[in-house]
Amino acid sequence: MSALKEAARKAVDRHAGQLIALSEQLHADPETAWEEHRAAAAVPQLLDRAGFAVTSSYLGLDTAFHASFGSGPRRIALCAEYDALPGLGHACGHNLIAASSIGAALGLAEVADDLGLTVEVYGTPAEEGGGGKIELLDRGAFAGVDLAMMAHPAPVDVAEAQPFAVSHSKVAYTGKSAHAAAYPEAGVNAADAFTVAQVAIGLLRQQLPSSARVHGVVTHAGDAPNAIPERATGRWYVRAETLAELAELEPRVMRAFEAGALATGCDLEIEPESKPYAEFRADETALAHYRANALDLGREFAPPGQAARMNRASTDMGNVSQVVPAIHPYIGIGSLPATNHQHEFAAYCVGSAAERALLDAAVALAWTGVDRAGPSEEATT
Repeated sequence: MSALKEAARKAVDRHAGQLIALSEQLHADPETAWEEHRAAAAVPQLLDRAGFAVTSSYLGLDTAFHASFGSGPRRIALCAEYDALPGLGHACGHNLIAASSIGAALGLAEVADDLGLTVEVYGTPAEEGGGGKIELLDRGAFAGVDLAMMAHPAPVDVAEAQPFAVSHSKVAYTGKSAHAAAYPEAGVNAADAFTVAQVAIGLLRQQLPSSARVHGVVTHAGDAPNAIPERATGRWYVRAETLAELAELEPRVMRAFEAGALATGCDLEIEPESKPYAEFRADETALAHYRANALDLGREFAPPGQAARMNRASTDMGNVSQVVPAIHPYIGIGSLPATNHQHEFAAYCVGSAAERALLDAAVALAWTGVDRAGPSEEATT
């Protein structure tokens, strides 16, 4: 096993410069959910050159891909995310996720024949609200996979993902425009409907479980101060510990939006952006392997606390974990006090600390795949 792990590590090392260059390329050219056309073309290029069979526009999704190497009975999958945040670029480090997953796949490909592996990479678009992995699952992806993995950048290292379940909704009010000074009584104010809804949500929070989260943004609420806004739109998230709890909580939040429509006389439209993201079900054996491998690489896991809270962030990898064994550890880039979804964090997603995290994540994931396919695992499965 140690010889196989060393071979996998050497494969990652051989590609280190290309993996870092890929991460930097993605970081410099951020594309948001479902628009990751350049990323979806660039990310699998290393795999193609290494002999992986690459399928673009996988399962009918323009910015998804699938790549495979080997023909063994044990299937290990790496998930590559590469979408960026609107207005913030790669402030969640998906450039590092893509590069580290490619690196792990290249490491495992080096030992695939020895271990009887098929190594797969899923290029998964639209994690930031679009539910790309859920769309892939619905179309048959991941079926029969023995283990799915990825590592997510964070301020510090945390092994276990414990994300909230979350729903994503587009909210729109339609009223009637009018001159705000001359004929205000002729208008129906869509912006006011959002104000009423947000006040109602604010008051509702005191009756919500302490772990619940309700937050969103108004994306449009009028065009001129002297015209009653006839259209107001927003995006809203509701988070809970589990999908079951979310199903109970979400209707209460939706009633707050209904209150805005009722109070102002506006019409209300609510449209889900994707199916809800599920809580995460970690494969404990694989997680133990990852912990040990990360420690062997000199990583240090943070104690519970504020710095480690990124492991609560919602992810559509939770839905994958409900279907196949999966892990989703967090790899630290030493960014504190900067944390995910800040411009300062985006700046930390390139540079020496990010490069070390990228390569350590690739090796730790590859080693975890080796452990999964090794003799001790076969004896217990």
